Amino acid sequence: MESSNLEVFLHAATPRLPWRAATMECFEGPGSVWQLDRGQKRDTAVEYFALADLWEHYAESSAYGLAVPVRHLGHARESTVVTQHFVPYLSAVQLYTATRPTASLAIPRSTGSETDSWSDDSAGGGERFARSSWDAASDDDDDSAYYGAASSKRNGYLNFQYREWDSPYDRVPLADKVSELAQEYPCLMSLRSAELSPSSWMSVAWYPIYHIPAHGNLKGISACFLTYHSISSVFQDNIHRSGSERDGGETTALSPFGLATYRMDGDLWRRPGSSDPRRLSELHWAASSWLKQVGAHHPDFAFFTSHHR
Repeated sequence: MESSNLEVFLHAATPRLPWRAATMECFEGPGSVWQLDRGQKRDTAVEYFALADLWEHYAESSAYGLAVPVRHLGHARESTVVTQHFVPYLSAVQLYTATRPTASLAIPRSTGSETDSWSDDSAGGGERFARSSWDAASDDDDDSAYYGAASSKRNGYLNFQYREWDSPYDRVPLADKVSELAQEYPCLMSLRSAELSPSSWMSVAWYPIYHIPAHGNLKGISACFLTYHSISSVFQDNIHRSGSERDGGETTALSPFGLATYRMDGDLWRRPGSSDPRRLSELHWAASSWLKQVGAHHPDFAFFTSHHR
């Protein structure tokens, strides 16, 4: 049976990155690699993916949109394909490392007027949402409420964190945002997954921009997605060999472990009789549980959940 539209989207939204290996001497020391025995030899191979490769993965979709083929039944009840394009935005990220950051904790955040509003006319609904509704799930803007309990040796030390507060039309695509942040926080480009604790994660917001061919009244075509990804080597067990033995050729897939949705009307993303409804529920539960576990308030998740339908 062909994949459902939900499965196709989740596959398309999964980063596939080079899975690298380097000796211990390429790192700052055994203490910088997460939970590695300090007695390991300097020539011990450490496997990882580079955060720089992760951000580079989003360069094309940030510029042109992620093309996702969406199947639906046309007027004659025959299967028709519309290609929907989504733009990725960095929604939130937390990087926990094995060693304390040498500089003060990096806590950049988006800025914007609390009274700014945005119009979501692209979906044909003509709805407007005040900035206050974007923050509706929490009246407390204290960073300590978002970042939860203090870092500990067990969870790692919080090295970098970011959350997006601006409305979608005030944001810049993910690749551009990371490039902007990296000018002040170079750890975004230098860190590797082997240096990150299992508490490290990121979330990507996917907003639709256009679909080909145009189909203005296709119910559910303007759905928005919020994907959650682990960015620690500890959780990377989806390794694939795609090249020769000599060149390595291994990749790792950062499949979403959590998901939130918005504007998912009708059955376009929930194929009747399939496991889609159960999977959507499980992925939403996983995202909610994860945020509670790491003590994080995530503005986009609060908005998607409060406006879920």
